[in-house]
Amino acid sequence: MNVDLHCHSTMSDGVLEPAVVAARAQANGVDLWALTDHDELAGLAEARQTAESLGMRFVTGVEISVTWAGHTVHIVGLNVDEHNKALNEGLAGIRNGRAIRAHEMADKLESLGIPNSYEGALPYAANPDLISRTHFARFLVQEGYCSKLQEAFDKYLKDGGPAYVPMHWSTLDDAVGWITGAGGRAVIAHPGRYNYTPMQFDALYDHFLNVGGVAIEVMTGSHTPDQYAQYATVARQYGFMASSGSDFHSPREGKLDLGEVPPLPADLKPVWHDWI
Repeated sequence: MNVDLHCHSTMSDGVLEPAVVAARAQANGVDLWALTDHDELAGLAEARQTAESLGMRFVTGVEISVTWAGHTVHIVGLNVDEHNKALNEGLAGIRNGRAIRAHEMADKLESLGIPNSYEGALPYAANPDLISRTHFARFLVQEGYCSKLQEAFDKYLKDGGPAYVPMHWSTLDDAVGWITGAGGRAVIAHPGRYNYTPMQFDALYDHFLNVGGVAIEVMTGSHTPDQYAQYATVARQYGFMASSGSDFHSPREGKLDLGEVPPLPADLKPVWHDWI
């Protein structure tokens, strides 16, 4: 079974409408698919309708921004009730802080000789409430300040970079609580992207398990092949279920397209094991 449980649409920082992402997933051979926009559920109805019309099994999803030990961690929620009041109110609270942060990033970029970046980034954000570093990165590439998105992050927007503005997202306890309270399963997204020490990772996994988290992404477009093996070992060690997702944003960005995620190792328990 071809499974892709992590991707984005124009409802957050993807470049394709939810229906178009669904159609691309189906065309690329995906059998079980979730849309997981950042801190936003608004694309799920359109995604579900298109997926089901194409004969693809659909799972509701969201990717929640969390601050843990001074860094941003993303927690994917799968099979959530998108109408759950606490989940919706929690996500609305996160979105409210993004516009302020975006203006502060624009001020920093202007001080670095890059004017009008907020106005430049805004057209890339179909949902202005969710303007993000990725939208600024696309502006920097389009205007020739950088040659590719990763360079924009490395040069300006990464954590601690000259245009970075920290934001206090939700707590890990709250994010996992919203997901489980909405009937879903909480998954640590792309753990290989986080700059923690081994001791901090141990503490993160323990904390996540203690508050009700159940899975980590093992096969993801954000991991290298070596990290596939590394996080499969983590899943075995901690008893996590395993998830798979391309982290697709655009046909021109990222390592993997929809449907290109390698299969999980056979001994790992898939997070979707009882959904099919």
